[in-house]
Amino acid sequence: MDFSDHELGFIDYVFTLTDDVGIFQHSVYGIPDPREGYTTDDNSRALILAVMLFESFNKKKYLRLVCKYLAFILNAQNDDGKFKNFMNYNREFMEEEGSEDCFGRCLWALGRTISSTSIPKNIKKTCQHILNKSLEHWPKLDSPRAKAYSIVGLSYLRGTEEIISHIDTLSMELVCQYTQYKDGDWHWFENSLTYGNAFFSWSLFKAYKILKKDVFLETAKESMDFLGSITLKNDYFKPVGSNGWLFKGEKAAEYDEQPIEACETLLSYLDYYEITKDKKYLDHAVKCFCWYSGKNSKGLSLIDEETGACYDGLNENGLNYNQGSESIISYGIAFMEISNNS
Repeated sequence: MDFSDHELGFIDYVFTLTDDVGIFQHSVYGIPDPREGYTTDDNSRALILAVMLFESFNKKKYLRLVCKYLAFILNAQNDDGKFKNFMNYNREFMEEEGSEDCFGRCLWALGRTISSTSIPKNIKKTCQHILNKSLEHWPKLDSPRAKAYSIVGLSYLRGTEEIISHIDTLSMELVCQYTQYKDGDWHWFENSLTYGNAFFSWSLFKAYKILKKDVFLETAKESMDFLGSITLKNDYFKPVGSNGWLFKGEKAAEYDEQPIEACETLLSYLDYYEITKDKKYLDHAVKCFCWYSGKNSKGLSLIDEETGACYDGLNENGLNYNQGSESIISYGIAFMEISNNS
């Protein structure tokens, strides 16, 4: 891939947000906010982006990012295999144990790193070491999003019968939940659309590619089409707003629109396209990406032309001018994925 320096401007801001510990959680406008510390969630996502950058450019500065973000995850893991999430600026974790969603995001990042043919073997052994400690918790997850994140992470491993069995079990649990909540015109896994919606469908696309069970594909397609009927009913992508969400039988919140939704919806549509070869799903993925550059409900670009950073979203009055890590990582992953598929 040939990229211009302008196109890759987001990378500079990733380094701006990253210190010796990891990537900061939040910013005040364009400056990292140490007072808000770090999260394992963000460092897991940052690990995925760093792996993608190293795969594409084979530069040591990106491998150093891989090591830094992976070290954060290693430090966050408890002896029992679960993960702490929030860390303050004094390098002190603020809780004994993070959420199940945090656990699932760690599995996503670890699986993606292990699957890379570019990452040195001894770094991948560290990932496997962390995964092995977490093994006993895979079948015990209650959070549906944690299940979805875990399925995606495990799908990159896919090798052993044990891994495949876990993917099958977790995927069937999501299908059962979908069947429980599906009703009339409501084709979803819960009675609400909140955050990380497309990950449900994406995880079942991943499961289908491995196990070839029709029920996984049928559920993934039906749920993704339902999500698209809400987020792509205009000629541009408009995610469900985080200021109120969407509850069954009610109207979707207009704002705030968040960058992570554009990224994760894009990822799901790319697998939808890969499986079906229907170009409209690739077009849907492109619409999700174009949300960042201004093809959105406000007609405003979320990319800071001066620094390459990504604004934290769209609200009723326009841009949220803060530029946190979730936003720039989401944009970076979306950029790398759409570039590889265009």
